[in-house]
Amino acid sequence: MLKEYNPDFKATIKQGYAKQSFLALIGFELTEIELGHIEGRLVIEKKHQQQYGNLHGGLIATLADTVAGYAAFTAVPSGHGVVTGELKVSYFEPGYGEAVLAIGKVVRQGRKINFCEAELWAERGTDRVLIAKASATMITVQPQKTN
Repeated sequence: MLKEYNPDFKATIKQGYAKQSFLALIGFELTEIELGHIEGRLVIEKKHQQQYGNLHGGLIATLADTVAGYAAFTAVPSGHGVVTGELKVSYFEPGYGEAVLAIGKVVRQGRKINFCEAELWAERGTDRVLIAKASATMITVQPQKTN
């Protein structure tokens, strides 16, 4: 059972997400925000593909990091943030289809560190295929503006 440290986490995430220029550039959208659980979706375009027509591995890692980080962010106190301390991605299947669904969840909540997992599912017609899974250690920080 996760402890809710910030009752306004949904609004905080939506405000912060609006400033995520890179995620807007690639077209990733959050679709579900719950305590310890985040989902997002990306419609696959040519710009997301590597030379064989599959999703670029770096994009898959980015999406895994994003949903794991946002899942952890739901479980930290107001005024705090998270940064990635460690990310391990395992690739299972080629990433192709119409879209990719990214799901992040907190597995173990801590005061300074949250252990999270992410799953990435390719949407291929009516089927969903697990293409990658990641584990991440997210570290709680008090953010300081750098620019």
